[in-house]
Amino acid sequence: MRFKGKCVIVTGASRGIGRVAALAFAKEDADLVVNGTNEALLNQLKSEIEAMGRKCIAVAGDVSSPDTADRLVDAAVCGIGRLDCLVNNAGFNQRTSTFELTVEEWQRMLDVNLTGTLHCCRAAIPVMCRQGYGKVVNVASSASKQPHPNAALSYGASKAGVLYLTRHFARECAPYGVNVNAVCPGPIETDMTAQWTPEYRETVMRKVPLGRIGKPEEVAATILFLCSEEAGFIVGEAININGGTFMD
Repeated sequence: MRFKGKCVIVTGASRGIGRVAALAFAKEDADLVVNGTNEALLNQLKSEIEAMGRKCIAVAGDVSSPDTADRLVDAAVCGIGRLDCLVNNAGFNQRTSTFELTVEEWQRMLDVNLTGTLHCCRAAIPVMCRQGYGKVVNVASSASKQPHPNAALSYGASKAGVLYLTRHFARECAPYGVNVNAVCPGPIETDMTAQWTPEYRETVMRKVPLGRIGKPEEVAATILFLCSEEAGFIVGEAININGGTFMD
């Protein structure tokens, strides 16, 4: 039980990687503050975590608003009594072609994926620095490291920004005992991949050296590792979880 007595914030926890990660933390005895924009799904997750005997506070809201980040940290510190880990998972993808992408679509992508991560870091990390301990994991993407035909320019740019933000906070906060890292998932089984045609799915799988699509549990396992004491000497890294589709 690596997270017994710990409190973890997970954003974008309504579904997909965020939901699986939140449940994985609860299975290892963490208490949680979970966030998402779908209040019904969020409350369902809260009930599942509480049924496991853990505390859970659901905070619905859009991370592009700094108020949401403040409410998340307040829920952890005041509602549960501590804050140990932050998982910035909230985000979305779009496939609009480069020259059809509107300014509004570009801005919305950056507001959620990049600025939302910034808001949550700026709200949570000072608490961690004051206590001399904390773990932050930002969920980026393989598209942050190389262009991808199935991701809009705005998505890749927003996730590349998340990588820089990760390294900047990592360097600035490591002296205070706070580890900041990122994960970069490739093709993972989520609601998004469920919408693929069989033909497109086969095309994607042919490009993965392991010959399959990844599981959200595999991403969650890496997130938990980076939040654990086992990863105490890892700072500013961006770990690929993509079956070998991109290696660096």
